[in-house]
Amino acid sequence: MANTSQTRATEGTQVPSRPQSNATVDYATLGGVVGAFLIIITAMILGGSPGSFFNLPAILIVIGGTFLVTTISFTFDEVSRSQKTMLRAALYQAETPGNAALQVLFLADQARRNSILSLQKHLKDIQNSGFLHRATEMLVDGIAPEQLEAVLEQQLIATQNRHQRSANILRRAGEVAPAMGLIGTLVGLVQMLSNLEDPSTIGPSMAVALLTTFYGAILSNMVFHPLAAKLERISQTEAIVNQIYTIGICSVCKQENPRRLEIMLNTILSPDQRVNYFD
Repeated sequence: MANTSQTRATEGTQVPSRPQSNATVDYATLGGVVGAFLIIITAMILGGSPGSFFNLPAILIVIGGTFLVTTISFTFDEVSRSQKTMLRAALYQAETPGNAALQVLFLADQARRNSILSLQKHLKDIQNSGFLHRATEMLVDGIAPEQLEAVLEQQLIATQNRHQRSANILRRAGEVAPAMGLIGTLVGLVQMLSNLEDPSTIGPSMAVALLTTFYGAILSNMVFHPLAAKLERISQTEAIVNQIYTIGICSVCKQENPRRLEIMLNTILSPDQRVNYFD
């Protein structure tokens, strides 16, 4: 079922045994973040003094300050709840719309061949697809089509809002980190200028002044803003996937012809993702 251009299901052909998730580890994000940090670390090592880039006061100002100031714009609960979504954006790819279409077409075909109640045995196979799993559960429970569609639409909107809130938290952190770096720079400069008579304090104070700006730039441009952009892209893809799930489950609930459902889904999918399940 992984290949959208080759999957078929006719009355005389055995359909795939179960719908499968296409979510995998996102090596592009992992490789990008790790590779970017490796380049910076390599430059430090080649410079001959990597230890000079570590300064505990600078780390406390930038990382601690960024977290605390970000919570001013939001709440501790919102920041903590968004961490799981952020981690998912960094580690996993979203389900592809083409594979999502194949899943609902599979369920529609099974419902046509056997009955809507027969979909209950497939619930365990789609338990990792939270939205589809909940939608199928409501379908099997016999909820009315109008009520089912309304509930799924509300869940779709709630999911989009949750992802957008997480992206906003990351973007806010990306704005705060350079500002905290600048504040740390000012702190270091004040310490340095107030102790010019003691040459031994100039070096540590200058280190705080420069490294806070360095840390703030690193966090903002290599972590927070790229992850926010990735999360927004994933949110857009997941919105299309959830829309496909909603259309598909509502179609099954209304007992519409699965071939008609395939035509409807192909109007949403991009040309390279369109499915050919029945022909």
